[in-house]
Amino acid sequence: MAIKVDHELHKRRLSRNIGVGVALILFVGLVYGLTVAKVSDIYKPEPTPAEVSQ
Repeated sequence: MAIKVDHELHKRRLSRNIGVGVALILFVGLVYGLTVAKVSDIYKPEPTPAEVSQ
C-alpha cells in the first residue's frame, strides 16, 4: 500500500489549527499572568480614607 501525499486542504487546515493553538496558548498565558499579578504581593491598592480611619 502506497503512502498518500497530503492534500492541499489538509496542509491549510494544519496551519490554521497551529494558529488557533498558538492563540489559545497566548490567551491562557495572559489570563495566568493577570491572575498571578492580581494575587501577588506586588499588587497592593492604596487604602481608601474610610479604611484608614477604622
